[in-house]
Amino acid sequence: MPPTLSVVIPVYNEEATLPELRRRLGEVLEQIEPSHEVILVNDGSRDGTAEALGRICAPGSRWRGVHLSRNFGHQAAVAAGLRAAAGAAVVVMDADLQDPPELVAELLAKWREGYEVVYAQRVSRQREGWLKRTLAWGYYRVLRAVAPVDIPSDTGDFCLMDRKVVDALVALPERNAYLRGLRAWLGFRQTAVPFERKARFAGEPKYTFRKSLSLGINGIISFSKKPLRLATWLGLVVSAVSFLLGIYFIILRLTSEFEIRGWASTVVIILFLGGVQLLTIGIIGEYLSRIYDEVKQRPQYVVRGEDNAPEGGKAVRRSGGSVGGQA
Repeated sequence: MPPTLSVVIPVYNEEATLPELRRRLGEVLEQIEPSHEVILVNDGSRDGTAEALGRICAPGSRWRGVHLSRNFGHQAAVAAGLRAAAGAAVVVMDADLQDPPELVAELLAKWREGYEVVYAQRVSRQREGWLKRTLAWGYYRVLRAVAPVDIPSDTGDFCLMDRKVVDALVALPERNAYLRGLRAWLGFRQTAVPFERKARFAGEPKYTFRKSLSLGINGIISFSKKPLRLATWLGLVVSAVSFLLGIYFIILRLTSEFEIRGWASTVVIILFLGGVQLLTIGIIGEYLSRIYDEVKQRPQYVVRGEDNAPEGGKAVRRSGGSVGGQA
């Protein structure tokens, strides 16, 4: 009999956090939904996370561990967990306790009201610098402006999805999956639950600025063609300005004794045009790199092993797979 609720948690170097996560989330789940399972996806951790999962995911418990063969990234780990989840409703959350386990009760309540996607929406961020908060605020507004679908602002992967939504999500063939965007793209009945994002319980943030920037670029490239059109418009504007300036200087030369001189202005113009060209090539390169990844058809992750794997239940394929399960 499949559980009513599955909780998917990607884990990377969270040895210090796992005991508290086990305690808090376990208490919440026992109170709100006895029929549950928790799937912890070890995304190639280098500390004692694997051993800690072995202790937490003991045989006969409702906790399962999935170990990827190396670090494939947060989105790939979430995809592996979604593929393993068997619940009628599936919650995705982080292991660092910035996503409070107590909020799962509110997500589940909204699902029982009939909503098929319930996402947690941040109203504040504790112990995060003003620069990170400002960049995050600006990014979500830019993403909403350029994306053809309405991707809610200030939301991450912390959410609850109905079984039909999860099945539709894992059936998508994309390798460079931006899950919070795909969640919005799928549609269904969606609603938000506001919450305050807490500080990490222990350890250092695993999502560095570089990783956050990469994820942000992936979100924009995955859901909008407008960067390509920006490159087109830049080319048209620069060409038009150059053409008009050329005509202006020809007229000026024929109608006056004005002498055009100055190497500094020439260098500035050349550098400006070179910058526009490199920017355009870079934008095209981002799209080509994603086409290249999709054409290779490599699996999104590879599973090394599992703790407390279900007998006759839903397990993760040993060969791994993409969001769509194509190996």
